[in-house]
Amino acid sequence: MFTLTRDSARRGRRKRGRAEQLVEAYADLILRLSYSYLRSTQDAEDICQTVLLRLLMTDPPIRDEEHERAWVIRTTANACKDVLKSARHRRVVALDAIGEVQGPATDDPAELASDAGAEALAAVMELPDVYREAVHLHYVEGCPIREVARLTDSTEAAVTKRLSRARKMLRTRLGEDHGRADG
Repeated sequence: MFTLTRDSARRGRRKRGRAEQLVEAYADLILRLSYSYLRSTQDAEDICQTVLLRLLMTDPPIRDEEHERAWVIRTTANACKDVLKSARHRRVVALDAIGEVQGPATDDPAELASDAGAEALAAVMELPDVYREAVHLHYVEGCPIREVARLTDSTEAAVTKRLSRARKMLRTRLGEDHGRADG
């Protein structure tokens, strides 16, 4: 029979406190990055749980906060790539992918602005993976190009070129829509 000792109770409280800190610090980052790869809220939540548990349970050798954040980003990206490579992911179609698409329900400028943001997000989500990854890490997460290069195992020149090409693709895609409204 297992009895709880004072030491194990303290360790449990410390782990619970550490888990709460990790969720507070990284859950949003992991969810956003996972969603940008997988385009599924449920899969992103699964990846978030996996990465946070891995960080909590494995206790990787981390030098500082910046290194920990880089570890989380890299582990999240790798976990997402593993899901994308899995046979299960290639066979499954999300139910929301076949739902009806509805137009904006309002003429309120504030809500239409959020529709424009949704349009921009949709355009980013349609980018090829290497461009979407660079855009997400640089513009959404605020990583400098040097860090994006390190996290993606690329050169700074390659990341700069990917960002340039992604901006061009987005201008073309969004410019067509906005060009009609301005013209």
